[in-house]
Amino acid sequence: MRVSLESRLGRRMSGRDFIIGGSRRRLQAAGVRFRPAVAGAGGRAVSFTDGTSLDVGVVIWATGYRSDYSWISIPGVVGEGKVVHRRGVTDVPGLYFVGLSWQHTRGSALLGFVHDDAAHIAAHNQIGDLPSPDIQAGREAQGAEGLGLRS
Repeated sequence: MRVSLESRLGRRMSGRDFIIGGSRRRLQAAGVRFRPAVAGAGGRAVSFTDGTSLDVGVVIWATGYRSDYSWISIPGVVGEGKVVHRRGVTDVPGLYFVGLSWQHTRGSALLGFVHDDAAHIAAHNQIGDLPSPDIQAGREAQGAEGLGLRS
């Protein structure tokens, strides 16, 4: 969990989706059936986007998530659909991220390890990298929309 994104192994692993707590192959060997997205359900029948359906007694809905930063329109913060940062620190004074997948290590997005990145950002703030007076004044004068945030 502490392999950094900058390492060869980190770069290789960061391009893959992992199931936390086990490998997909091991789960399949244990009898877990992965299905495509659910298209609908009624009674005990669940239909999937590939056109198949299944009569079920129990559904474990593990949806996961995909990051979407399209709502952030602050110049230089998002590039190619990803946050532009170095270990959670952006080029915008006072704007930081914590909990991103592979922010610094695989553990960055996991509760048991996110504290490493939080400590890094806290230390970065102690050095004096606080929002500029312009950003602080903008917050007061324009609210969140003045910072390029849309709801």
